[in-house]
Amino acid sequence: MRLANSNSTQVLKRLPIVVGILGGSLLLINRLTTPTLLNSQSRSDALGIGLSALLILTGLLWQRVQPKPPEAVTLMGEQRFELAEDLSQGVRAELAWASKLLLTNTVTSSVVIWQGERQLLRRGILPEQAITEPGPIAQRVLKTQKPVYLVDLKLFPGRIEFDYLPENTQGVICHPLGETGVLILGANVPRSYTQQDENWIQGIAEKLSVAIAPPTAPDLSPPQDRDDSVTPPL
Repeated sequence: MRLANSNSTQVLKRLPIVVGILGGSLLLINRLTTPTLLNSQSRSDALGIGLSALLILTGLLWQRVQPKPPEAVTLMGEQRFELAEDLSQGVRAELAWASKLLLTNTVTSSVVIWQGERQLLRRGILPEQAITEPGPIAQRVLKTQKPVYLVDLKLFPGRIEFDYLPENTQGVICHPLGETGVLILGANVPRSYTQQDENWIQGIAEKLSVAIAPPTAPDLSPPQDRDDSVTPPL
């Protein structure tokens, strides 16, 4: 259905150009095949040529004002769903829930989650090779605690660090998960994440940061000795 709507839109955008060229051609043929023309016919031809030129110009402006949206590609890889084996049942459930939301409610096709020194999850369309360590871009995200959105991956030299994503990944988002974790998302369409998508990702990332945070060690320091020499007030 979406493809049919897209094709219909493209036809409507080109319609003024086609009509303008057809009208101008017919007027030219009429002028060449008519031996004598009245003044009224000449004025009509001039008006018709002007209208044809206006239609062509309108069609060209539509093409520029409403550019063709980027097309999706078929990512190179296989459907995968891998979780670290030593995760608790609660953390596994959180990771499965979050990754499913990202894959079904945004344009994301690949999800990778890294924390500390290991991979926690990878899900979606992915190659056989898994992440071994975050690259410079992901490390910068961890250091600055600010997400990075590479809108068209093929334009960035640093794309070579994402060899654990499909080779023809079009767009990538790296989002911090606390101080030691990073969420890496790949899409099959460039410039595809909207502001609403980014808000979704930020909210899910904040929830995941809490879920995968290492447990806080309890305070085992001995209690301070009470000074019994001080007489309590009456």
